[in-house]
Amino acid sequence: MTTLPDRCMSKRPAVWIAPLLALGLAGAAAAQTPVKVTIDLRPAALRNTTSPDKAMGAGIDGAQRGDIDRLFSGHNVARMRSAGLKPLTYRLRTELGIEAWHWGGEGTWSDPAHAQGYWVGDDRQTQPILTSWGYKLPRRGDTIDNANNNDYSRLTDGDLATFWKSNPYLDLSYTGEAEARPQWLVVTLDDTTPVDGIEIAWGEPYATRYQVQYWTGANDYDPTGRWVTFPHGTVTDGHGGTVRLKLGPATMPVRYVRVLLEAASGTAPAGATDVRDRLGYAVREVGVGRWGADGQFHDLVRHAPSHTGQTQTHVSSTDPWHRAIDRDVDLEETGFDRMFSSGLTNGLPMLTPVSVLFDNPENAAAEIRYLKRRGYPIRQIELGEEPDGQYGDPRDYGALYLQVAKAIRAIDPALELGGPSLQSGFTEAYMLPGETPSWTRRFVTYLRSRARLDDLQFLSFEHYPFDDICGDIPAKLRDQSRLMRRVIAQLRADAAPAKPPLVIAEYGFSAFSGRAMSEMPSALLMADIVGQFLSEGGQTAYLFGYPPNVPMNQHQACAGFGNMMLFQADPDGQAKDPMPSYFTARMLSGDWMQAGARPHRLYATTVVGGEGAVTAYGLVRPDGKVSLLLVNRDAEAPAQVALGAVRPGSAASAPLHGAAQVVQYSPAQYSWISDGVASHPGRDLPPERRRLDRWTGELVLPASSVTVVTVTPPR
Repeated sequence: MTTLPDRCMSKRPAVWIAPLLALGLAGAAAAQTPVKVTIDLRPAALRNTTSPDKAMGAGIDGAQRGDIDRLFSGHNVARMRSAGLKPLTYRLRTELGIEAWHWGGEGTWSDPAHAQGYWVGDDRQTQPILTSWGYKLPRRGDTIDNANNNDYSRLTDGDLATFWKSNPYLDLSYTGEAEARPQWLVVTLDDTTPVDGIEIAWGEPYATRYQVQYWTGANDYDPTGRWVTFPHGTVTDGHGGTVRLKLGPATMPVRYVRVLLEAASGTAPAGATDVRDRLGYAVREVGVGRWGADGQFHDLVRHAPSHTGQTQTHVSSTDPWHRAIDRDVDLEETGFDRMFSSGLTNGLPMLTPVSVLFDNPENAAAEIRYLKRRGYPIRQIELGEEPDGQYGDPRDYGALYLQVAKAIRAIDPALELGGPSLQSGFTEAYMLPGETPSWTRRFVTYLRSRARLDDLQFLSFEHYPFDDICGDIPAKLRDQSRLMRRVIAQLRADAAPAKPPLVIAEYGFSAFSGRAMSEMPSALLMADIVGQFLSEGGQTAYLFGYPPNVPMNQHQACAGFGNMMLFQADPDGQAKDPMPSYFTARMLSGDWMQAGARPHRLYATTVVGGEGAVTAYGLVRPDGKVSLLLVNRDAEAPAQVALGAVRPGSAASAPLHGAAQVVQYSPAQYSWISDGVASHPGRDLPPERRRLDRWTGELVLPASSVTVVTVTPPR
């Protein structure tokens, strides 16, 4: 946890200036044409039925060394729980970091004499699991990863004693398919350059048949690109060792080079006794370059044991073999016993992860047995995390997914299996072979080809709509509604004919930190994402940024400093200042909805006028009251709204009036002082609350505000 210097309290503005200004603006808005908001209460307009205990949650991710102990203080847990976000998801950062996950500290190695091989946790652990760790994979072939990015590819590390090896669990003896899945490695040169040669130092097992190919696209996202085999790039009688190939009669300008591995030798290193040692493919080092007039091969690849110093490579899969010495002490995951005993799960089933890409099915099964032996509430099991972001083939992921699913089904067939926490709803992957660029559709198609669509019982994805968090933030907020509609439509189309419930495994402003995450736009975005997703029939949306944190900037200097967090942390990592997302969470879970597990009915709600600035999401609570969540995304002007309802048996809208409670959160309550790492709230008040006994159905929404109106209609 990064710590902050003491605040400069003299920069805190006077508290009561903004409320007075807001009242003046509200008066000016009275002359505007009202924006008409209408909730359709007829049965045909019902869009979803849910409750806060099911619909709105938050996640706990992996952390840096020592942060887990600081996070799980009684103070922090109490503050997080007070936000009212009941369901919890456990995020598996080890999966993003290309690491094997030891969910518990006790278990067995496949090669116990050397404390190495394939790990399976003990489902009868004798000590409470308070912290768990990931283990770096010494047979890794990817230069970069999606977590801490502190490891490197063994394909271009300059060391012939190391090697990349593909995942043995993709062999037909594990998948049950007719033949082993082809594997591949891709070298990305620094620039497009003339190439006519490749050098491959094979390990064991090596490829007996393979093709060396180049990508014709301008970049890896070019939809017109395709893989083409070099004129002399086909090898049908490979014998291992180190080979240098002249790929054609002349050089060709390329940047991306792929070695497609089609048949394996089935050989293993001397002394190997585990069958998995001879399954798949192994490469010690790869070079791409040109043949000189002197007959010498000139390698263009940078070889270094560093992700910043080596030429970038990525691979189709990675062998999860590792050693006890490979533990990553700087990446911690919360232990299951600490998580379930902390109170953060609120006694509800936790969205529970199992590792897929970088682990083995036996370890996943042992994890589930452990949780069931302990009596912990689990229902949905999320298989893997962001496999689409690891460049792997969706059919490879599908083959591993089905093995893990089968292992879990043998323990408890009633568990709901799903995933894979797609890093985005848009999963076009043009460098992978297939009839469609959609990673998701190809994954679902693979499950259908194996007659296993029933093993996808929910489809989870992450929603961070903005990589660019500079520029016109209000315009981005308006665009989010269009993006969400596209994401939901795309996922439902990709998952057809299956119709799994949709789960947002993580959501937030951006995958990169910036000021907007700590300003009022974060509240508006949170309300819009939750309201729109649930109104579109989504099952659960999990907020990322549950623990206290500190302002950061990691991508764009123009974005300033901020973070996704319910609370800004003090220098000891303890929750101090509530952030806009905290107050918005309380409004969503305790005002828009009634706390608890009773059903809420969400109905179609329309907005006419306001040029897209105002959004609205309506529902009927268990107490019979009509509740509307209203967002004004205009940063400058308030909006006057007139609320109406179409009731059963009627085709026309009538004013929605009666006794009402109005809860509003706007810049009158909150401001952010931008000061680099010392940035902090200036004004930090809870939402304003008003009770109106004879409300007429009209209301002013301040600029950049979230409002909840709960109405008891007259009988």
